[in-house]
Amino acid sequence: MGKKGQISLEFLFIFAILLILLAYSVKNTTFQQDSQSIETLRVQIALEEKELANTISGAISQAYSQGPGSKTTVYVKLVYLRKPYYLEKVWGVADPMIFVTYGQHLNDGNGTYVMILNGTGTTKVILTGGNKNTFWTRALYQRDLLGNSTVWGGSSASVDFGTGVTTVYGLRLDPSTIPQVLKVVVEWNPDLPNSWVFNSTAGELMININPGG
Repeated sequence: MGKKGQISLEFLFIFAILLILLAYSVKNTTFQQDSQSIETLRVQIALEEKELANTISGAISQAYSQGPGSKTTVYVKLVYLRKPYYLEKVWGVADPMIFVTYGQHLNDGNGTYVMILNGTGTTKVILTGGNKNTFWTRALYQRDLLGNSTVWGGSSASVDFGTGVTTVYGLRLDPSTIPQVLKVVVEWNPDLPNSWVFNSTAGELMININPGG
């Protein structure tokens, strides 16, 4: 009986060690998979940000090149930018918002900015490197609308381009209200002022350009 009891204790001891090793292995593997998924999400989100900026700037350039009275309609499919949880997980922002604006912060010309911001505070704008949270695409229309509140209906964000906190005007889009396929309509109506309006019900981003207005 004593020998059998000793064998049982040794077996339980070995079994306990195996359980500990297994638990550590599973935890470590899960951590690695989670890290990989965050990097994958970061890339997917970045690609959609860039695609959205490209689509808007392309539509603006097309309408501008066609002259007064022109109208351009384009569509962009979005998946990851529509998920607040993904944005929180990757960027660590509270109450995440998609911020879209148009103008010239740098000296590279005018264009569309798409950024992921903290909806309840100031966001540091990162335009280069692996952690960039903002994408910019040049357009032909030469107007800087970053500081024009009327174009955006007074909508603004507190951001830091690396030179201090500043207020920038643009559209604040709640990710959960963005449709899977966003319709972007750009017009050049000389009788109307410059304006950007997002209609969440219709799933449309309506833009009017007016070089003289």
